[in-house]
Amino acid sequence: MEKFDRSLLPDSPDLSFEISLWSAGIQSIAGIDEAGRGSLAGPVAAAAVVLPPRPAVAANLTGVRDSKQMTPLQREASARRILQEALAWGVGFASVTEIEVLGILPATRWAVERAIEALAMTPEHLLLDCLLLPETPVPQTSLVKGDCRSLSVAAASVLAKTGRDALMRACEAQYPGYGFAVHKGYGTAAHRAAIERLGPCALHRQTFRLGVDRSSG
Repeated sequence: MEKFDRSLLPDSPDLSFEISLWSAGIQSIAGIDEAGRGSLAGPVAAAAVVLPPRPAVAANLTGVRDSKQMTPLQREASARRILQEALAWGVGFASVTEIEVLGILPATRWAVERAIEALAMTPEHLLLDCLLLPETPVPQTSLVKGDCRSLSVAAASVLAKTGRDALMRACEAQYPGYGFAVHKGYGTAAHRAAIERLGPCALHRQTFRLGVDRSSG
């Protein structure tokens, strides 16, 4: 994994890495990112996005950035544009059970592998946000703050977030009272109060009760 001076972050993610690879003859580049790695409940999600190999696509994706820097409405609107522009895209999940059994990092890699498998084409190179896939033979580059630097990775961060948010909203009816439609499983004060009041449900990652932070690594 490369070292990076974070003071050099661009104002918005661009296609610098993609253009360099396109110029080398590598046309299908999948940007990859995850969502939900640090939540208390629900699966971890990952998305893979292959943008067309033409710099002009950036103009059609203006405003796409790290999903954490966007409002829900901005994410939803951007997700629709990404789906229109992408040559291929895929979203994958790793369940709470897989997170508990494997740990969050291996489970995240499973979600990424499933997102790649869901692509309608085989990528020639992967651009990932602070992650490597040692079992994957596809050439890959792990970027520190990749969702702030690569437009493909930023697009993946948006699809991973909106895909996971939709799933968590759907869980509200099955597990009422926790507020999953609002906080999406993250550790807000309201969510923690609901756990104290109702106890954990099947969507909760049991390690949170032990005070174990398994969101890093």
